[in-house]
Amino acid sequence: MQSTKKITRAMELIAASRIVRAQARVAAAVPYSEQITEVVHDLAAAGGNVQSPLLQPRPEINRVAHVVITADRGLCGAYNSSVLRAAEGEMKEHRELGRDNSLFVVGRKAEGYFRYRGYPTAATFTGFSDQPAYEDARRIGQAVREPFLDESIDMVQIIYTRFISVGSQEVVVRPLMPLDRELLAGGDGLPEPSAEGLRAAYEFEPGPEAILERLLPRYVEARIFAALLNAAASEHSARQRAMKAASDNADELIISLTRVMNRARQDAITTEIMEIVGGAEALRQAQPHGVEEVA
Repeated sequence: MQSTKKITRAMELIAASRIVRAQARVAAAVPYSEQITEVVHDLAAAGGNVQSPLLQPRPEINRVAHVVITADRGLCGAYNSSVLRAAEGEMKEHRELGRDNSLFVVGRKAEGYFRYRGYPTAATFTGFSDQPAYEDARRIGQAVREPFLDESIDMVQIIYTRFISVGSQEVVVRPLMPLDRELLAGGDGLPEPSAEGLRAAYEFEPGPEAILERLLPRYVEARIFAALLNAAASEHSARQRAMKAASDNADELIISLTRVMNRARQDAITTEIMEIVGGAEALRQAQPHGVEEVA
């Protein structure tokens, strides 16, 4: 038990040190996400009715793709199971509506979970859940974008754990494609321009339609990368809490088992003493009474 406690304590400290870096990466990605959202908003406003396939909702949704982001490793509490449970719930809802599902899984835990239950997966991405790179988001975006543009998929959702703080994370389901025009109109969490803060007018070369056509895939990749960073920070936070709970439980077990062992040892010692005293008393009573030694 002492060895187990040392392992869980070490894992707790490692996860705690990685939370800081993961949280810094999430914060560092926010300015880029806000700026690309603002640029896409300006382009969409200048381009009028842009007829990009990434902005056009399908008249009928027959097949939905789910990008499910989990961890490559366990020992992080309910982090993986919460995401998988949300993914299965979404798939069930779409099946009840008569829609087919397609899975794009990120992380070995999601891969093993869906493979064991017989769910077919369109693509699998593993090996980077704790430290994702932008190239990983690009590969995922390309794998999902191609079937969407080919119209073999009508809608794409991304399911991951959003990092709020070290002590708080939540599983979210976000639409990924087609992009929401209302979201772009105000930006991803950005307010609408007001009279006090009007945006400047820009001239685009080439036209805003051509720029937007090339920028929208980058916007999708940026959203996937933000989801990967949030998931990584959430994974480290969940692992740190799980390992702290394991270390605390190990302490309690050590105290409890030590008491049990001490009680058993005391009982054994008491039994041995009683046996010795009983044997001595039996020997004393076995000697004949009234016999005196003759000198």
